[in-house]
Amino acid sequence: MTKEAEIGKQIFIHVGGMENVSRIAHCMTRVRLGIVDSDLVDVAGLKKIPGVIGVVEDDTLQIIVGPGVVNKVAGAMAEIAGVKIGETIQENLDSGTKTGKELVEEKASKTKAELKAKQNNSSGFKRLLKSISNIFVPLIPGFVGAGLIAGIAAIIANNITAGNLDAAVWTQYIDILGVINKGIFAFLAIYVGINTANEFGGTPVLGGGIAGITLLSGLAEGHTITNIFTGDPIVAGQGGIIGVLLAVWLMCLLEKNLRKIIPNAIDIIFTPTLVLLIIGLVTIFLIMPFAGLVSDGLVNGINWVIEVGGVFAGFVLGTLFLPMVMFGLHQVLTPIHVEMIAQNGYTILLPILAMAGGGQVGAAIALWIRCRKNKPLVNMIKGGLPVGILGIGEPLIYGVTIPLGKPFLTACLGGGIGGAVIGYFGNVGAIAIGPSGVALIPLIANNEWLSYVIGLIAAYLGGFILTYFFGTPKDAMNSVEF
Repeated sequence: MTKEAEIGKQIFIHVGGMENVSRIAHCMTRVRLGIVDSDLVDVAGLKKIPGVIGVVEDDTLQIIVGPGVVNKVAGAMAEIAGVKIGETIQENLDSGTKTGKELVEEKASKTKAELKAKQNNSSGFKRLLKSISNIFVPLIPGFVGAGLIAGIAAIIANNITAGNLDAAVWTQYIDILGVINKGIFAFLAIYVGINTANEFGGTPVLGGGIAGITLLSGLAEGHTITNIFTGDPIVAGQGGIIGVLLAVWLMCLLEKNLRKIIPNAIDIIFTPTLVLLIIGLVTIFLIMPFAGLVSDGLVNGINWVIEVGGVFAGFVLGTLFLPMVMFGLHQVLTPIHVEMIAQNGYTILLPILAMAGGGQVGAAIALWIRCRKNKPLVNMIKGGLPVGILGIGEPLIYGVTIPLGKPFLTACLGGGIGGAVIGYFGNVGAIAIGPSGVALIPLIANNEWLSYVIGLIAAYLGGFILTYFFGTPKDAMNSVEF
């Protein structure tokens, strides 16, 4: 049995067995499990499993095992359970864990009050942010791969401009890389539409179809559609990803209500037809123009804040990003990045936020030095530091800085220092969404990579110095256990 399969086996043991799991999925660092009976989950036991970095209890149970490992662990668990990744294990939902349907019904009445209490303690806005995060998490691998390919193409193009490469030879390669890159980004709206429908309980293909409407691909060449309210022509892609999210969310509401009133015999014919027609018209004439105004205002507003705020804006953004990562809310910024790239060719927000990871790395190195006698802690740092340098901070966050307390705060401030440096330089952007840290360097736009590197070094130094002198707990220095 592989190491990853053993981790998966132990996870099953501590969550109440395979029969207590209704769904197995994963993101870049976390195995995400749907749980039938949360009372059967041994959270303390999960945290003690070798290879488990941390546990987050949310709408799904999230076991953090780190990048590169997570897909193998989730795959092994799915194989053990005999299901596909992301597939709902319906028999577990139907039969419960031990006593069948009666136990499920009993549990349902018990958890109804618990869920209501959670909803009262969690605002609708926060739940919406989590849903948006769930929509974009599955798309991140595509962003990373396509973004790096775009970066390679940009490097080749720059060398052609500089006269280092023969344009007659290398332009063809740029075209090929562009085709590969656009395989993701040209149809991003459709992928987002499908995931949005999944998240809000609609039919995925209808979600993709509504998103595809925003591309106006069915419009004959030379023809335009005039907005009946403003008289202006509708522009393909107007409203961007924000428009897609709104349109597909409305689509899900309409679809659910139609299925309640349309007889089953004709549901398959009339429901999708009415959904596409009604939401399609609403999307073209209302949502696209409205979302276009929102998108433009949002992007222009962020550009203005960073341009005017400079050092201060960079510091605030860099400082606050790690708490967003801690709560899993950082993915909600993806639509903003996408809109900035679509309008400007790059996002100036991503390099500033990437400094938060730099502060974390600096803090971890300081702890490594100050707490070198604490072998378990040092081993945790050794495991999380390489991926932290590459911009994936969750192993260090959940495995090192948050458990110790003070280092998390000094790491945040270190990220703020790096963000302030990026804000001072200004106009440091990324041409695509991808990993942060050192891995973001190939994606930096306009040859501003040196400014980005200087900011990253400042974040490293800020996190290191603040943690070394002010953020190292004495018990972590003296303890041999962690």
